Amino acid sequence: MHHTMRQMARPERMIAPEDVLAVISHGEVIEDYPEDARGHSCLILGFDMRNRPVHVVCAPKDEYLAIITAYIPERALWSSDFRQRVI
Repeated sequence: MHHTMRQMARPERMIAPEDVLAVISHGEVIEDYPEDARGHSCLILGFDMRNRPVHVVCAPKDEYLAIITAYIPERALWSSDFRQRVI
């Protein structure tokens, strides 16, 4: 199973594919990684149907958008608006 699907399927995280699509479509790029070893990628913040914050890391390719991971950010590691890392 791919890393993204394992992360999304964790019981405490359960992120629906529809939520990932919503984050990608309506979220905000909060970090950009132009020098990523996998190729240019970015971190997008959005909210799911339950209004939980969701981070999606993706990498645009010529023919598709690669979803690297999706997760619920840990409050202790992010600012109160989930846009900046605190450590």
